[in-house]
Amino acid sequence: MRIGLVGLPNAGRSTLFNAVTGLSVPVAPFPYTTIESATGIASVPDQRLESLARLAESKKVVPASIELVDIAGLAPGASAGEGLGNSFLTALREIDALCHVVRCFDREDVPHVHGVVDPAADIDAVNTELILKDFETVERRAERATRAARGGDSGLRADATVLADLAAHLGGGAAARSFAPLADRPELATELALLTAKPVVYAANIGEDDLGRDTDAIAAVRAAAERDGAEVVVVSADVEAQVAQLDTADRPEFLASLGLEHSGLDRLVAAAYRLLDLVTFYTAGPKESRAWPVRTGSRAPRAAREIHSDLERGFIRAEVIAYDDWLRHGSEQAAKDAGVMRVEGKEYVVRDGDVLHIRFNV
Repeated sequence: MRIGLVGLPNAGRSTLFNAVTGLSVPVAPFPYTTIESATGIASVPDQRLESLARLAESKKVVPASIELVDIAGLAPGASAGEGLGNSFLTALREIDALCHVVRCFDREDVPHVHGVVDPAADIDAVNTELILKDFETVERRAERATRAARGGDSGLRADATVLADLAAHLGGGAAARSFAPLADRPELATELALLTAKPVVYAANIGEDDLGRDTDAIAAVRAAAERDGAEVVVVSADVEAQVAQLDTADRPEFLASLGLEHSGLDRLVAAAYRLLDLVTFYTAGPKESRAWPVRTGSRAPRAAREIHSDLERGFIRAEVIAYDDWLRHGSEQAAKDAGVMRVEGKEYVVRDGDVLHIRFNV
C-alpha cells in the first residue's frame, strides 16, 4: 500500500508522517517547511500476527507495512505552479490512495495559511488543485484523441467522447472518482492516472484538548467526506508523536489515560485497508511469522505471488487453517489433528485471517 498525505501547509501532515514512520521530516510553525516529498514505511499493528508468532515460537516476526509519502503543503494555485509548484502533484500519481489531512486545531503558535481554521474551505482548496491538475491532464489527452480519431478508428472516437465528458465533469468541480464511465475503461483510467480518481480517506487532525469531543471542525470534515463518499479518521498528530516516543508496552496505558482504545495509526491503517479493499493472510512457522495484505477476492495462486512469484507459477495447493482455529488449537499440528486444516486448489478465494502453507513445484 502506498498512501500520499496531502493537505494545506501547517495542517499537521509531516507531524503525523514522522509519528507513524519514525522518520524526522522537518516540522516548524510556518508554511513550506516540507519542500520535498518524503517516503517512509509504517508497520501495520496486528495482534493476530503477534499471537501466531508466539504460538509458532517464531524467531522473526514481519508485519505488513504501509508506504507513506508526505507531500509538501498544497497552496491555492499549486496546479499552475504557485507556492512550491505542481511537481508534488505529479508525485502523487504513483500512489494508491490519498490521505487528506485536514486541520481541525487552533493554535496561535502555528498560524493558518489563510488566517482562520476553516476545514470546509481547506478541503475545497486542496480538492480544487487536484481537480485542476486532472482537468489539465484530461484536456491534453482529449485533444490528442480527437486528432487521432479523425483517421476513423472507432476505439479512439469512443475515447475522445469519454474524455470530453470527463473534462466537462472535472470542469464542473467534481472529482474523477465520481465519473462512472471511467470505470468501464480501465486501460484509459490507468493511462490517465488521475489524482482525483484515487480513493481518499480524510484525517481530521485535532488538538489534544479536543480528544473525545465532536467539534464543529470535525463535523465539517464529516460533511465534506460524506459528499465524497469517503471515510473520516479523527486523529491528533501531536498525540501520535507522543505515542511514538513510548516503548510499545507502555502505549496502551498512555492511550487509555487519554480515553483512547486504539492509536490514530491503528484507525488509519484500518481505514486504509477498507479503502483499498484488502484482507490479510498469514504464514507462520518457527523461522518466521509474517502478515501479507492482498486484494479482497484474490485466489490462492495470486496470494502465493505475494510471498514469491515462483509460488504462483508452481502452485499445487494451499493448506489453510483459519486464524481462529489456529488460536483455539494452539499449533499447526494440533489444528491438523483436529481436522480443521483444509486443502484448497487454484480457485480458492483467500479469506481474511487465513494461515496458508503453499505447496508448489520447483
